[in-house]
Amino acid sequence: MLTPFTLALGDLTLPAMRGALFRSLGLAVLLFVALLAGLGWLLAHAALTGMAWLDWTVDILGGAAALVGAVLLFPTATVAILPFFLDPVAAAVEARHYPTLPPARPASLAAQTWAGVRLALIALVLNLLALPFVLFVPVVGIALYLVVNGWLMGREYFELAALRRLDLSDARAARRRASGRAWLAGIALAAIGLVPFGNLLVPLLGAATFVHVFHRSGGLAPTRPCV
Repeated sequence: MLTPFTLALGDLTLPAMRGALFRSLGLAVLLFVALLAGLGWLLAHAALTGMAWLDWTVDILGGAAALVGAVLLFPTATVAILPFFLDPVAAAVEARHYPTLPPARPASLAAQTWAGVRLALIALVLNLLALPFVLFVPVVGIALYLVVNGWLMGREYFELAALRRLDLSDARAARRRASGRAWLAGIALAAIGLVPFGNLLVPLLGAATFVHVFHRSGGLAPTRPCV
């Protein structure tokens, strides 16, 4: 599992990655601010939801709960911005490591964006449910967070990478065949997302990593990858 990450880290130095890096960082900052503002509003109006545990959390921790929630949601929510720079990143990675592949036919931006929004909504619900455990039972909560978000990120990052070369049904079939690798890679990304400033690299690093996970798990690659 280290190989895709090692390759992806090296790929960040490619000239073609520079523009994607700035776009990724800018979108990541905007996403984090939006999450923080949105969760702050949600927690401030939690009494309207009837979620007693959420009201109690807000009473005790106030704005800190919004900050923790934004940090926890951020790695998974990055899938919502991934479509805006996935293709140039994937093209640069494939040109370097998999040069014999035929041209890709990426899914539409609308289809990729919808996949990201869908995941973000699922992640919001699951992470709000896990928030009390993270705040009050940290060891159990962080473990639960990594397992759940690792699965979510592994699923969606893999499928978005696969959709550049496969239709949706084949992309999902490839993801099921590589479910173990995708889950482990997703857990690693979720863990990086907990590191201050390192979390801003999650979208770009995840995009590059899952191109390697896809090809190295036999998702498509007709020839042995060049390294």
